[in-house]
Amino acid sequence: MLRTFERAALEAGRAIITVLREGFPVAMKADASPVTVADEEAERIILAHLARDYPEIPVVAEESVAAGKVPDIAGRGFFLVDPLDGTREFVDGRQEFTVNIAYIESGAPVAGIVYAPALGLAFSGERGRAERLVVTDDFAVGARTAIAVREQPADRLALASLRHNSPETGSFLADHAIFKCTNIGSSLKFCLLAEGKADVYPRFTRTMEWDTAAGDAVLRAAGGSTVTLDGAPLTYGKTGTAADFDFANPNFISWGGRKRILEPA
Repeated sequence: MLRTFERAALEAGRAIITVLREGFPVAMKADASPVTVADEEAERIILAHLARDYPEIPVVAEESVAAGKVPDIAGRGFFLVDPLDGTREFVDGRQEFTVNIAYIESGAPVAGIVYAPALGLAFSGERGRAERLVVTDDFAVGARTAIAVREQPADRLALASLRHNSPETGSFLADHAIFKCTNIGSSLKFCLLAEGKADVYPRFTRTMEWDTAAGDAVLRAAGGSTVTLDGAPLTYGKTGTAADFDFANPNFISWGGRKRILEPA
């Protein structure tokens, strides 16, 4: 499955970079988030790969959901796709945007890939093995390195959203005696935890499942975890709840290493 994800993500990344070089208009969706032809073309490419190799598995994809196309996933494994996470970074000329594909089984992200085409890096993971991939200029995998989370050091490094920080994040860091924090966009935050370059990512503002599933899959495969504020694993396929939109995440904390509960430092 990861080989399908790799092929789909690399082809989608090539299309995104082509759009970036040629220029593009920006439209706004109903939720006031931006969308470009790069989002749409990348999603088309990914859906074609998944339909060819896994026609029986439903796909929940960000732009398709925005267009009202939501498959029935009740009692089934399914794919979650964010064809261009960090569209605002993409529009602003930053390099942190990513392509994200994940497979969800029994509510857990068990396989995923996060590809940052402008950085020439990808991260993949499934069932206890995670890798960092170096991608060449011709959009091929040039090197693979196994990665894992690090033990939580005394002087922990936190990651926070570049654009969606909150007062709760500051309170969490103070409560847990975490004095170093780096802001970064897109799902790369999960990947930095997975490769042992950071320790915790608290999120107290809105995310959707397609924003987090692929990075969460990589993190869990590398030995980390993502939990809600009550300490339970973050689950996927959340639909039909009166309290929120379908596929919306609650607040969560992603941990590298072994210290994965909300305890004071």
